[in-house]
Amino acid sequence: MDISRARELLQQQVELGGGYNRNSAKLILHEVARHHGQAGVDQLILELDLETHFGFRPGEKIYV
Repeated sequence: MDISRARELLQQQVELGGGYNRNSAKLILHEVARHHGQAGVDQLILELDLETHFGFRPGEKIYV
């Protein structure tokens, strides 16, 4: 998945909020990790403040 597309999808999940959206965000981050590694995941977590919204921390492995 392209980083810019992942950013768009994650922004939608942040705007909606909630538990189901956290799961969706987790799946998106998992795909990013597969294609871009942990650095891509960490970049999005920091950029979109996903730690505040969903509890994802930089350096944390995303398991589905």
